[in-house]
Amino acid sequence: MNTQQLQQRCRAFAHATETLHASPGNILVYAVGGKKFAYFKTSEPEMGRFSLRVAPDLFLGLTAMPGVKPARYMGRFHWVTLVDAGSFPPEWLVELLAWSYQKARSSLTKAERAALDGKPL
Repeated sequence: MNTQQLQQRCRAFAHATETLHASPGNILVYAVGGKKFAYFKTSEPEMGRFSLRVAPDLFLGLTAMPGVKPARYMGRFHWVTLVDAGSFPPEWLVELLAWSYQKARSSLTKAERAALDGKPL
């Protein structure tokens, strides 16, 4: 699975928004209700890298794997950066993305979630 396929997955989540931050950052950010759940680098030399939040109990194990490192500035919040998505099983990547999305969505208030879903409180 490559980064374009992962970005399509991010777009498919309910109420996901996509924001491109141009130079000097060159980062594509996915969020739900203003809460970020994935970052993709869009320029060289880090093109193809992406970051997402993981469960705290997985963080140390993942960062010990080759090709996974704590995300710059966000590692303390259990964000990891995967250097090359193609070197990991697609099912595993999809599972990590889904968890990151759900974590971002669950951090919204009840009113914010209701507003996203178009439901009254």
